[in-house]
Amino acid sequence: MEKVIDIGQYIEVAVDWLTENFHGLFDLIKNVGNGFIEGFEWLLMGIPFFVVIGLLTILAYLKVGKGTAIFTLAGMVLIYLMGFWEETMETLALIFVSTIIALVQAIPIGIWAAKKPGVNRVVRPILDFMQTMPAFVYLIPAVLFFSIGKLPGAFATVIFALPPAVRLTTLGIQQVPPDLVEAARAFGATNRQILTKVELPLATNTILAGVNQTIMMALSMVVIAGMIAAGGLGEKVLEGINNLNIGLGFESGFAVVILAIVLDRITQALGQKNENSPLSKLRMKFKKN
Repeated sequence: MEKVIDIGQYIEVAVDWLTENFHGLFDLIKNVGNGFIEGFEWLLMGIPFFVVIGLLTILAYLKVGKGTAIFTLAGMVLIYLMGFWEETMETLALIFVSTIIALVQAIPIGIWAAKKPGVNRVVRPILDFMQTMPAFVYLIPAVLFFSIGKLPGAFATVIFALPPAVRLTTLGIQQVPPDLVEAARAFGATNRQILTKVELPLATNTILAGVNQTIMMALSMVVIAGMIAAGGLGEKVLEGINNLNIGLGFESGFAVVILAIVLDRITQALGQKNENSPLSKLRMKFKKN
C-alpha cells in the first residue's frame, strides 16, 4: 500500500536540523557524559571484587534477609568465576548513571503533575508514548546525536526507564490523605514545607517502588544498548548471538538474570517495611531498650 501520510520524513528533518545546528552541544554532552560513566566504572573496578560482593551481601542481609544474602553471595561469586566481573561492573555503572539521570528528571515532573491536573493531562499521554514505543527505536536518535558508545546507550536507557518513576511519584503524592495536608496548612505550613515534611515522607514507599521499576527498566535496556557498543553484559549477549555461541550467550544472559534479581530484591526492600529483616529486628531491639 502506498503511503498517504509520511510522518517519518518530518522526524528525519527535525533530527537532521538538531544534529546540524547543535552538534557542538551534543559533543559537549557526550564528552561530559562519557567521563561521568567511565569515572563510575573506574570506581567500581578499582574496588576489589570481594569488597563489592561483601557489601552487596551485607546490604541484602540487613534489608531483606538470610536467603537473599546467600543468593547474592553465590550469584556474584559465580559471575566473577565465569569471567564476567568487568562487564558486570560496566553494566552496573551504566544502570546507576542512567537511573540517577532519570530520577533527577522524573521526580520533579511527577510532583509537578501531581500538583497540577493540567500538567498531568499533558504528561500522561507522553508517558504512554514513551512506554509503548519499541525500545530499539530509542537507539536511532541516540546514535544520530552522540554516535555509538556508552553515552548513547545511557541516553536511550534514560528515555526508556523514566516513565515508571514519573507515574509512581505522581501516584504517591496524590495518595497522601487530604486531611493531613489541610491540617499542616492550618498550622501555617507553607507549600514547600507541606511537600517536604508531609507529602514526600508519606509518598516515600511509592516513590521507592518507582526507583525499583526504573532500575529494572534500565537493566533491560542496557542489554539492548549493547547493539551500539555500550559495553557491559549486553555486548557479550550480542556477541554470543552474532557468533552463534550458545555457551557465551547463556552465561552472559545468566549473569544479567543474577544481577537483575539482586538489584530487584534489594531495591524492593528499600520501599517496604520488612519486620522480619535483621535491620528491622535490630531497630526494634534498640527501641525496647
